[in-house]
Formats: sequence, C-alpha cells, structure tokens
Amino acid sequence: MALRPEYSLGHSEFNDFLFAFVGEEKSGAQLTVLSALARLGLDPWEEAARLSEMTKEAATNALATSMHSLTEGDWKASDTRSIAVRLVGRLPEHVSSSTKSSSPKSSQDGNLGDKRPKSVVQKWLLWTGLALTVFMVLSSMFGD
Repeated sequence: MALRPEYSLGHSEFNDFLFAFVGEEKSGAQLTVLSALARLGLDPWEEAARLSEMTKEAATNALATSMHSLTEGDWKASDTRSIAVRLVGRLPEHVSSSTKSSSPKSSQDGNLGDKRPKSVVQKWLLWTGLALTVFMVLSSMFGD
C-alpha cells in the first residue's frame, strides 16, 4: 500500500514544519519537530495534519502544551510558546472544518470520518481483478 501524499517524505506538504529546528539539545544535537513529536509518542505526520486543520491560535496552544513535556535543551520552558508560534507559522493552511462541514460532498458522503479520497481507479482495478479471478477459476473448472 502506497503512502498518502501528505505522509510521503519527498513530497509531504508538512516537510517545512516537520524538519524545522526546535532547538539544540543539551548533548548538542539539533532537535527537529519530527524528532520532538516522535519522542512524545505522536505520529509526526498525523499531528502535523491535525495542527494544520486548527486555527493558528489553537495549533500554537496545542503544540506549546506538547512541547512542555520535552526535556529542555538550549530553550527554557518559558520559551515554548514563542517556539510554537514560529513552528506553527510553517504549517500549510487548510480549509477550516466549519467550511468543510457545509460542503455538499460531506453531507452526501456516508463516511464523514474518513478523509481519504475515494479512488475510482482503485475500485476499477479491484473489480477487474476479481472478474479475472472468477473467469480463471471457471475456466479451469469447465475447460478441456
């Protein structure tokens, strides 16, 4: 199964955010958002997607709250808010959830919680493969 585009390292819209420098750790290593989120037990791409769907203020608050759990490096706990503001500024902007909920597609789509687009090509390939399998089985059963 291929990764969805937003989770792909080479083409992720979240790369600017995920690979942003948070600060320097006491060991001298540079800490990125990707590493920080992973250390907190969060999936970095899912968290980036979640934060990008929020308002800037809400995303800043959520990220600052998460960052309070990190061991301090060259930054102090009091710096987390300003660091979060800088990092949230690197997130791509998305349409707010209130705009999404009013769109006609979301009301017609019976699966509101699933944000994955339905692929017509994938469905077509699945049905073609199933038809070929049935054909092959029937040919072997009733063939010469």
